[in-house]
Amino acid sequence: MQFRQTLRFCTARDGTRIAVASVGSGPPLVRAAHWLSHVEHDQASPVWRPWLAELARHHTYIRYDQRGCGLSDREVSDLSLDAWVGDLEAVVDSLKLRRFPLIGMSQGGAVAVAYALRHPERVSHLVLVGAYARGALVRATGDKDRLEAQTLVNLIRLGWGRDNPAFRQVFTNLFIPGGTPAQHQWWNELERLTSSADNAARTLEAFHRVDVSDLACRLQVPTLVLHARGDARVPFDEGRQLAALIPGARFVPLDSDNHVLLDSEPAWPHFLAEVAGFLQMAAMPAADAAASEAGLTPAEREVLRLVVAGLDNSAIARQLRKREKTVRNQVSSIFDKLGVRTRAEAIVQVRDRDAA
Repeated sequence: MQFRQTLRFCTARDGTRIAVASVGSGPPLVRAAHWLSHVEHDQASPVWRPWLAELARHHTYIRYDQRGCGLSDREVSDLSLDAWVGDLEAVVDSLKLRRFPLIGMSQGGAVAVAYALRHPERVSHLVLVGAYARGALVRATGDKDRLEAQTLVNLIRLGWGRDNPAFRQVFTNLFIPGGTPAQHQWWNELERLTSSADNAARTLEAFHRVDVSDLACRLQVPTLVLHARGDARVPFDEGRQLAALIPGARFVPLDSDNHVLLDSEPAWPHFLAEVAGFLQMAAMPAADAAASEAGLTPAEREVLRLVVAGLDNSAIARQLRKREKTVRNQVSSIFDKLGVRTRAEAIVQVRDRDAA
């Protein structure tokens, strides 16, 4: 199954070209870049395809390849937290996004935290998945931990580009130990396709030294942190500590051993439900303000919240336990009172109010 996506490029402040992909429709949902991505290759992925389908179900899901990876420029000199945050700034500015939920996965979590602190007016809600505040070398407690981190970097330098996937399989087992043979084969190939051995090693080495602990403590953005209990790539305790650092953050443990959740495991629907509920909450304040100004009834106000969250009439009917015809009539009344003709216009009107 292929997804129809829009592919474009933007330019970071140091001239690096960043590949940006958008799929779906509705309010924007942005994912900060993480290590190992290829926005074109991901479309046919047995690992990432379910993520695309679900996160784009009610949103315009926006993701981009990190510098040095995928379709973004490969020859880059600056691999630093400041450069990665600058790339996210370039993506957001190029798309003229004003306010949006931001997802940070794995190493992208540190980028998302730094961006949210720098631009709190733009990030409505923050979702961190398998993320951490401290890189492997920062959180190392002894020589053994430091040796393990450096060994992984050296494995990349030695075997990343070889036809034999044995070296890359080490990383595949860390990311998706519960994957099928087909998923493992695809992930092995992703590693080879998305980055050169030198770029992959330099990038991992730079991530090992990241520390956004002080930044996380200063965040004032509603935050949801989710982490797999058996995550072999980023220890569960790092996710717990990240949630403890962020004021008011909610922490959700996931019963999985996979760093990247697979759609075949029980943790997958749990993850989707938690994220959907959290993003729905993001739409409520602005929707309630618009509802009050337009004179909507309490029942219509409840429906508008779900419209802005991206749900269609049938989904709203199921959630509110109403007949779909009743919801359809309420939506028509809401549009009349708001002075709009379509769902898209209603969402834009509420979103513009939220960004004002």
